[in-house]
Amino acid sequence: MNILIIGAGGFIGSHLSERILKDHKNWRVTGIDISSKKIEQILGEKNFEFIKADIMKDLDLVEERVKACDVVFPLAAVANPKVYVDDPLRVFELDFEANLRIVRWAVKYKKRLIFPSTSEVYGMCEDEEFDEETSNCVTGPICKQRWIYSCCKQLLDRVIYAYGIRDGLRYTLFRPFNWYGPRLDDIDNPNPGSSRVYTQFMSAIKHGKDIQLVDGGDQIRCFTPISEGIDALMKILENEDKADKRIFNIGNPDNMMSIKELAYKLLEEAKYDPTRREMADRVRVVSVKSSEYYGEGYQDVKRRVPRARAAPQLLL
Repeated sequence: MNILIIGAGGFIGSHLSERILKDHKNWRVTGIDISSKKIEQILGEKNFEFIKADIMKDLDLVEERVKACDVVFPLAAVANPKVYVDDPLRVFELDFEANLRIVRWAVKYKKRLIFPSTSEVYGMCEDEEFDEETSNCVTGPICKQRWIYSCCKQLLDRVIYAYGIRDGLRYTLFRPFNWYGPRLDDIDNPNPGSSRVYTQFMSAIKHGKDIQLVDGGDQIRCFTPISEGIDALMKILENEDKADKRIFNIGNPDNMMSIKELAYKLLEEAKYDPTRREMADRVRVVSVKSSEYYGEGYQDVKRRVPRARAAPQLLL
């Protein structure tokens, strides 16, 4: 099998590339990204080819690679809340426009598409658990630019679904719920408001800085190790017959906690580590308004919990 991973140098892409090469010695992986920093450990693998390219500029090159592959993972996207607020058009141009081209090439050349949706498509849905088939997708007012990411992903979900009906596109949509692990973000130089919450907190602890809880940190999230997320992606990849034209929440409802609980949990564990105790003792947990941390265009979700029924069934 020839697999194209667009965004191979990112958090999910780097782990996925590594795992495919480990588990399937006769499969070939082509990775496209603007950076190879997170995949240096596999650059010498005989079945891996890395192409440094920008999917917003190198259109002919990317189209040719889609044409040549069997399966395409379009993983390149802006996934940082601060950017949603400060530069929403950048989010639209990459997350929607650039990825829409890839989707259309997959349709044109009859390729299998495994597309990263997001838990954020559910928005402010009031369901206790989000269901892939029945939960509503609810977003806030236009002035809250934070929702442009959710809207871009949701619209692509709908486009992909429609291509599946009209043109027979073979696709799977997967929705990660707060995946975390190595290579998530730069823990030594996180971007305030842009790096993911796990990285922000770990960086604060490592450097003895205050942990900032946006609006008190009462928001509920489910945290999922990247290893479990990649396990699910591999099952999707290996079982097209079970995964075709389906949507999968990939998250762990049993690992649910508030952002505040996460902060204190990480801080407590750090204080048991002799190498981190001194810095951890300096850390305070403080509350900050979302309008100050992210900007006026931000709006948050109080609870984001998946009803993860489909993914476990696929793993059987």
